[in-house]
Amino acid sequence: MLKHKDHFHGSDLEKIEEIYGIKKEEITSFSANVNPLGVSYQLRKTLSDHIDAVTSYPDRDYKKLRQCIAAYTGAQLENIIVGNGSTELISLFIQTEHPKKALILGPTYSEYEREITLGGGTTLYYPLKEENDFQMDTDDFCTHLTEGVDLLVLCNPNNPTSTAITSTQMRQILDTCLEHGIFVMVDETYVEFAPQEQEITSVPLTNYYNNLIILRGISKFFAAPGLRLGYAITGNQDMVKQINTRKNPWTINSLAEIGGQIMFRDTEYIQETKNLIFSERDRICRELRTWDSVKIYEPKGNFILVRIQKEGVTAEELFEHCIKKGLMIRNCSTFPFLDESYVRFCIMNHEQNDKLLDAFRELLCP
Repeated sequence: MLKHKDHFHGSDLEKIEEIYGIKKEEITSFSANVNPLGVSYQLRKTLSDHIDAVTSYPDRDYKKLRQCIAAYTGAQLENIIVGNGSTELISLFIQTEHPKKALILGPTYSEYEREITLGGGTTLYYPLKEENDFQMDTDDFCTHLTEGVDLLVLCNPNNPTSTAITSTQMRQILDTCLEHGIFVMVDETYVEFAPQEQEITSVPLTNYYNNLIILRGISKFFAAPGLRLGYAITGNQDMVKQINTRKNPWTINSLAEIGGQIMFRDTEYIQETKNLIFSERDRICRELRTWDSVKIYEPKGNFILVRIQKEGVTAEELFEHCIKKGLMIRNCSTFPFLDESYVRFCIMNHEQNDKLLDAFRELLCP
């Protein structure tokens, strides 16, 4: 098991407030990877109209919510499981599959390894290589998929590299995993931010592969982490049944159930989010590519991984420089396979992005 260092998570604003003496309300978090538009317009306008829903239990099967998710994702209704955030579904899947040895793409989110370890399993990492710009070499990767592995975990687009595996590559991976009896868990938390979502999402593949489960949530794209709503998609009906059997009833509260139905139908908000992220991501990348002091990697998520190439400047120093201006980025030296030269920041609105670029210039382009 790799050792994970302590770090500031994007939600650790209280800790930042305590250490740096900056009021959390005055901090712009470029670390949390949350949609800068805030919650869905329709949700903000109409959720209070449904407050009386808390006086009764939600539908145990959450059928209307799952129908909305099916329409939103193009998945089959019977293939959808809902839960109290994607973290609950990760736990339930690991408890159900009970993997003895898992292969994880690295660097990536540490929660996967934690859950596998809690379940008594061990993890191996396949590191993406900087010399390949953290892009996967699918042929080489598939040679590491052997009978000794029973679970493969992929974050797609991957956090923190913001690189992605195409659906064509995923087919090759899934075919190889089928040959060796390996189940594949794909975390698509950030796929809705991808410029060509349909070329990356594995949702259509759930109709053809029974060794695949996809996890998504509303924390990032819909900017609603506090509602704790996640969903999984799998064509393996035995897996659906086993997870639903393990899952406690009513883990999604009535307002989250209704909120999900509202958000997934808010097409205006969905399109505005994509327009903002796409345009600002392109603008920021064009600017940073002109700097000799940094290297960026082609981003598919709503965040950008940056390698500092200016001698004498570390990720910790850049973090300190920015946080003193109320701008919180992520020091990525805490991720496996990354060192003190890497930082990550997410896309915010135009004005906030300009403030961050100005802060970067002060230290990296004097």
